[in-house]
Amino acid sequence: MDISPHKVAFVIVRARELGVKVGRWDRPTDDADADTILESRPSDGTERELTSFIRNLNEDEKAALVALMWIGRDTFDDYDEAYETAKQEAIGPTERYLMGIPLLADYLEDALESLGVDTSEIEDEIYRKV
Repeated sequence: MDISPHKVAFVIVRARELGVKVGRWDRPTDDADADTILESRPSDGTERELTSFIRNLNEDEKAALVALMWIGRDTFDDYDEAYETAKQEAIGPTERYLMGIPLLADYLEDALESLGVDTSEIEDEIYRKV
């Protein structure tokens, strides 16, 4: 792979955190409590952090991340083919493209699993740091 499993695990963890967020339903404050912790709030930096992380990857890593998502989504079976296609077809910001994929974390995890890469320990380590 042209991206480290640790970087992919970081994207998986952050994308999963975004995936569980829901629209706000309570009073318009930035105070989060046990009842509102999973609400999407303007002060929540998770989306900005993930967007920035992906934006700051090098071009090979971005193509690898897209290739992995495609493999997990069953668009491609072969990593090398997916990677080359991702490099050739990159026309816009990778972070915008990937952030628009609703099941991004699942696709990345499925792709890694199909390639025999287990990131569960890395993901656990990232979750403990949060």
